[in-house]
Amino acid sequence: MSAGKNVAKWSIDDVGVWLQNNGFREYKKLFCVTHKIDGLALLCITEDDLKGPPLSLTIFGDIKRLIVGISRLRAQCGSLPDDYDTHQHEAALVLHGHVNKSPKRRTSVRQRRTVSNGNMNGHKVVFNQRAVRDTDVSARSVPQPKFEKEIHKTVISYIYVTLVIFLTAFVMVEVHEHVPDIEKYPPLPDIVLDNLPFMPWAFKAAELCGIILSLILLIIVILHKHKYIVLRRLFAITGTVFLLRCLTMSVTALSVPDHRLECAGKMYGDFEKKFWRAMEICTGFGMSLTGVRTCGDYMFSGHTIVITTLNHFITEYSPRSFGLLHTLSWILNIFGCFFILAAHEHYSIDVIIAFYITSRLFLYYHTLANSQAHRHNDRRTKVWFPMFSFFEANIEGTVPNEFEWPLTLPQSLEDLTC
Repeated sequence: MSAGKNVAKWSIDDVGVWLQNNGFREYKKLFCVTHKIDGLALLCITEDDLKGPPLSLTIFGDIKRLIVGISRLRAQCGSLPDDYDTHQHEAALVLHGHVNKSPKRRTSVRQRRTVSNGNMNGHKVVFNQRAVRDTDVSARSVPQPKFEKEIHKTVISYIYVTLVIFLTAFVMVEVHEHVPDIEKYPPLPDIVLDNLPFMPWAFKAAELCGIILSLILLIIVILHKHKYIVLRRLFAITGTVFLLRCLTMSVTALSVPDHRLECAGKMYGDFEKKFWRAMEICTGFGMSLTGVRTCGDYMFSGHTIVITTLNHFITEYSPRSFGLLHTLSWILNIFGCFFILAAHEHYSIDVIIAFYITSRLFLYYHTLANSQAHRHNDRRTKVWFPMFSFFEANIEGTVPNEFEWPLTLPQSLEDLTC
């Protein structure tokens, strides 16, 4: 997008650059790929166009910011189609202080003067003289949503997930003491496990899938501009799902899924021994690769929770153009679940429920956050989701996927990279 280029002559790519530079990156595909909006089409867009089909934008703040940005583009170049609603354009400029509201300054539509060439399907493009005359302050940037770091909230969410993980490990120790006797309570019928050959190495393969996903997400978080928000959401969602797992493990004890598994009830004795066993599970991340062996924690799969959570955060907080990365992430998620079943470490229902609950909670959380439900003074949101309301109180809209180097490079290195 060359500097000074008439907006009416912008190409579709120029419109994409403008959207990206003004904080509307998530609408680039909708505008430029799906609907092929160029500069002239952009100037014709009204608020009703944004709200109604086929665009159908739903975020109120984004709609208003887009209208203000488009109004400024019209003001800068003065180009307006004949059938454009001038009063709507003027109202948008008045709202943001770009037009003098005094009646003496009003100019009728008939006073517009044709100055520029250009057409769109036979419609003549004209300049609105008053809009050009009143754009001295149009260089002001469109107000952008703020995304505060709020590191203290991230620390609180980390403490929350840490306590929940330890509680989960302690419950797993308790559950291990009450594993049903496999001779008395044989494995339950399972359509998948009954037809899937037992693969003793598969559980470690599932953990390798989780490790790969963890490394990918770690790189994304390190480079992400809003890493503290991402981490806060990761800790909050993970902690909440594992807290639910603590409840389900405590109330329901399922029989061992396969006779070939080395799983039997084990008494740990007093509280101190249980405490240190829980610490051993936590420090080993509950993974067989680190020598941790748990038993009886079947409802529902903790490994599936971790793998699914990592996958969703990778696809949500990496650039939309990274289709190959997203495909790889989903492949690892799917194969990780398959390997858990192939190892006969969990019933099929454990994996299905873990995937469903984790993915739904992730989607519900982000839907509420992106729609700024906490700003609507909805009492139900504060009552049912108090932690969400606290963590997301100062987040204004969808968190953009912007990336930066975590450390400032020396000037000499910056010169080399430029």
